[in-house]
Amino acid sequence: MSENNSKYSKENINMSRISGRSRIRRSKGPVEKPKKFKETLKRLWYYFGKQRKLLLIVFFITIVDAIITLLVPYLIGRAIDTIPIDGKVNFKILKIILLALIISYFLDAVLTFFQGWLMAGTAQHIVKNMRADLFKKFQKLPIVFFDGNTHGEIMSRVSNDVDNVSSTISQSTTQLMSGMITIIGSLIMMIILSPLLTLASMITVPLVFLLTRIIAKNTNVLFKNQQKELGRLNAKIEEAISGIYVVKAFNHENREIQEFEEINNDLYKVSLRAQIWSGYLMPLMNVINNIGFAVVAGVGGILAVKNIVTIGIIASFLSYSRQFSRPLNDLASIFNTLQSAVAGAERVFDTLEEKNEDEDAVDATILHNPKGNVIFQNVSFGYRKDLKILKNINFKVKFGTSVALVGPTGAGKTTIVNLLTRFYDVSAGKIFIDNKDIREYTRDSLRRCFGMVLQDTYLFTGTIKENIRYGKLDAADDQIRRAAIMAKADDFIRDLPKGYDTLLFESGSNLSQGQRQLLAIARAILSNPSILILDEATSSIDTRTEMKIQQAMSKLMEGRTSFIIAHRLSTIKDADVIMVIDNGQIIEKGNHDELIEKKGFYYDMYLSQVNSMEN
Repeated sequence: MSENNSKYSKENINMSRISGRSRIRRSKGPVEKPKKFKETLKRLWYYFGKQRKLLLIVFFITIVDAIITLLVPYLIGRAIDTIPIDGKVNFKILKIILLALIISYFLDAVLTFFQGWLMAGTAQHIVKNMRADLFKKFQKLPIVFFDGNTHGEIMSRVSNDVDNVSSTISQSTTQLMSGMITIIGSLIMMIILSPLLTLASMITVPLVFLLTRIIAKNTNVLFKNQQKELGRLNAKIEEAISGIYVVKAFNHENREIQEFEEINNDLYKVSLRAQIWSGYLMPLMNVINNIGFAVVAGVGGILAVKNIVTIGIIASFLSYSRQFSRPLNDLASIFNTLQSAVAGAERVFDTLEEKNEDEDAVDATILHNPKGNVIFQNVSFGYRKDLKILKNINFKVKFGTSVALVGPTGAGKTTIVNLLTRFYDVSAGKIFIDNKDIREYTRDSLRRCFGMVLQDTYLFTGTIKENIRYGKLDAADDQIRRAAIMAKADDFIRDLPKGYDTLLFESGSNLSQGQRQLLAIARAILSNPSILILDEATSSIDTRTEMKIQQAMSKLMEGRTSFIIAHRLSTIKDADVIMVIDNGQIIEKGNHDELIEKKGFYYDMYLSQVNSMEN
């Protein structure tokens, strides 16, 4: 990963042990400087390009509407000039002009409606594509990205940041197009009516651009910071809600409230500064415009007295000067709003620019009919270069062998499994499956040979049947039932109101932890893997159910290579090989009886657990 794109540098990574795993946490670092405004707009333009047809229609409607808008002041001036000082009004011309004004106002209303309707659809298409690209990107990112970012931060990019871009596109794009046309058209009409008045009105233009530049310079950084703080807030909310049972169990409600208030206060401060700076724009713009209006009115009055211009021309010119300055106000306001949208877009594009999981080697082969022979050869690994989790690991496992990995929390047991499945790649050494380096296989075919039941059980929203079928998408109902029976889950499933069609809530929260784990085991059984990985697979199951599961697992593991991570040593007594991991190294290896006879580290662990159960 390149230095510029890496989010996981030494300064921003803290290692913590969570549920026996080595995890990466990103600490709150300095605020990242925003990228160039133009660069982000170019990236956004790519998404606009996919909606060319709709945008062309909107652009055509905008041009027609702008022409009608430019026609109205001219008609008003002509109407005024039909009423001379002597009082002889040309009613025929006046009626035609008034009718033309009525038609113009009606067409303007109709076109504005269709313009907004089409632009809303265009905006939703754009953000739909952006969300789709972002979600696809999530599927291609390495595990290290998700270990280094909180769920709340990631969700904030998909929801808040993309929605921010959506609202800006739908509200500002048509204003931007019509504003540019109106400015150019109004300037042309002003020059045609009176070059002298046009010159007088231009006094405010430099002030507008100077003001916009000063405010935009400050709001750009502030809105970027606002989006970052919003991501932190979402992360805190997601964390507090997900862990509400733990919060209440330890009586830490007040602590959570205090931490939330601190983050919320940080967001309040940066949002307040952003809104104050952006709020300066419109009042100051109004002052500048009123100055320009007064200058035009004064100069126009002088020219009218000298019979250089008519009263109608002055009336038209004042309307055009308003039309000229109002889009400038709008453009300044839009530019200000774009700061917030660009801040959100930058965060989205930052994610899209993250380095994907490494591509398969050009000559990578498909792993067909894997047996399950595994070799670790001088394997070392660290999440950081200066901190090794595994140190020179060597072992061989023949197919059909059950291997138990035991040791203290954080010793590196789960890291071994993560390297075997290529969730991470080794820092040094090689891993072989069936006598071939796993990096020479395609990731897809490699991971298909594994069946996994992790300590952190996850179920998707959907029916029980759909969750078990996740292990094999083309499985028939009877295959799902057989897998559930093997996992000892069939009995409790059939006791549910709708059986296998029972709908599970988020993460299966309407089931007990033990029931969720049984479904995860059934899902692994259905996948019929060559290599089985059980990471504390029975940790949340009562002793009686665990005995039944062990019987099912023994049958499931027949003819398969199995890696079992367990803290309860009683569950792995029958494993063919037990490897004791401590401080990233294999310190003991053998079966249960052999390790007990050695009276080493394993013996002390086993004895400690037996004594604790007896007491």
